[in-house]
Amino acid sequence: MPTSNPVAPEGSPRTQRPRRVRRAREGPTTQELVRNRLIESRLTPNAISLTGFALNLAAAGLIFARLFFLAGVAFIIGSIMDTLDGRYSRMSGKGTAFGAFLDSTLDRLEEGIVLIAVGAYFASQGNQAAAAATVAAVLCSLMVSYTRARAEALGVECKVGLATRPVRVIVLAAGLVFARGASLGHFQVLAPAVYTLAGLAALTTVQRIAHVRTALRRGGAG
Repeated sequence: MPTSNPVAPEGSPRTQRPRRVRRAREGPTTQELVRNRLIESRLTPNAISLTGFALNLAAAGLIFARLFFLAGVAFIIGSIMDTLDGRYSRMSGKGTAFGAFLDSTLDRLEEGIVLIAVGAYFASQGNQAAAAATVAAVLCSLMVSYTRARAEALGVECKVGLATRPVRVIVLAAGLVFARGASLGHFQVLAPAVYTLAGLAALTTVQRIAHVRTALRRGGAG
């Protein structure tokens, strides 16, 4: 009798094997090639962190020069570098304990340096309310980071709140890029952005304090 040749169902190992073979024959993808080249290169996470720091310094200098749009672009690119260094560290395996410490330290410095330049601009314009809000934004942004670090030292995960680092970057970058938009006439977006940043950071600090208090109470009860 002739033997039957049953058709393997879709999704079975028999039908998936040729696909894996074809992928192996095709070789690595472009993304994998770029990743492998970066890992094999001399590029380190610390170099990326320092590049981001240099770009934020440039952003502060551009603010003093009243070149707000260019300052916003430099701030955005520098902040993107800050997000890439951690991912590259995990992907390449080149990360170190000191590199993680340096990354967190530079993040706080970068945000503070740019806001100092913004506060100096408001002071030169005689805008005391905006200058005071900038100081509040610096303080509350530092508190957002500090509350998370202190909570994690106590064994409590603390990522709650509205004003996370990406949100703060977006708010401040929007204020810089559109600080003097031609379509906005004499209305400046930078001051409202600073007010928003200070308010969100203050609210996030309160949210994290309440979160840690609740978590520690539950842990104590347990």
